[in-house]
Amino acid sequence: MNLLSATVPISVVNGFLSGADRNAMARLAERSGIPHELLRQPAARVTQEQFSTLYRLLAMELDDEMPGIFSRPLRNGTLKYLCLSLLDAPKLEIALHRFGQFFHLVLDDFRLQSQREGALGHVRMDANPHGPAVSMLGRELMLKLVHGVASWLIAQKIPLAEVDFDFPRPPQANDHLYLFPGPVRFGCETTRIGFDAAYLDMPIRQRKPDLKKFLSRAPEDWIFVSFAEQLVCHRVRQYVAECLPGAPTIDAVAQNLHYSVRTLCRRLAAEGTTFQAIKDEVRRDIAIQRLTRSGDAIAEIAYDVGFDNSTAFHRAFRHWTGSTPNTYRRTA
Repeated sequence: MNLLSATVPISVVNGFLSGADRNAMARLAERSGIPHELLRQPAARVTQEQFSTLYRLLAMELDDEMPGIFSRPLRNGTLKYLCLSLLDAPKLEIALHRFGQFFHLVLDDFRLQSQREGALGHVRMDANPHGPAVSMLGRELMLKLVHGVASWLIAQKIPLAEVDFDFPRPPQANDHLYLFPGPVRFGCETTRIGFDAAYLDMPIRQRKPDLKKFLSRAPEDWIFVSFAEQLVCHRVRQYVAECLPGAPTIDAVAQNLHYSVRTLCRRLAAEGTTFQAIKDEVRRDIAIQRLTRSGDAIAEIAYDVGFDNSTAFHRAFRHWTGSTPNTYRRTA
């Protein structure tokens, strides 16, 4: 079964582009298949492929593998040498300690601390009180890098028991459900991820020949890790996608997932979303992917995502993204 990938909010795209000049912004966005006018639409979204292409282009342009995110650039090759320093660790616990030491050597912005706390292992990101401030995007991406590299090292997805951020809940907090496979909390005392401490004892399974493929797929393999089985909202999202152009009721979805409607609503609420929000997100993301990847007629796309006529689809699409379907189709 192919899992429906989530789209990426334009706020993340603009966060990366903030390190580039105005002309470079337009040029790199267009080369990534992102119409420049979308950069000015707060509700716009792009596909994971478009985002990843932009990421790679910007990293090459700026010679910075975290383009403009931290106080000094992480020169091209940083991720390679980080991973090389981890491959001969006897177990994940040692590798995560080395991970933190590596970034202590190259950046003054923060310290990464890994430790056992009872049944959980934690990797905590502590800001340097005497150093430059780290943006929300920087904190999110560094936790994603830790989690993605750790999962790759042991050749196994690491489910997260908790994801804590020390900043307030952002407007598009639901997007974190598709970035972090675990419960995400905001306004906490610290920024950290937590997972079963048993993973710390697992051996490193990757070797030097495996590294080339991992690096060639950066950043997909450490930002966009699919853990659709972890959260109820992911399972609902996939079921809704498989039912299109039909529109499954919440009763049908609850029955398929072996929940009562009340339990399903409670589980979704605990994950910060609703059934209606998921239905809209699925239709939005499929429409964006079809508009950017295919030459299918807009009327055909409208029907396939559950709309009887193009007018209703145009109205809904503008509500979801702030732009028209034609805007997403216009690329360089």
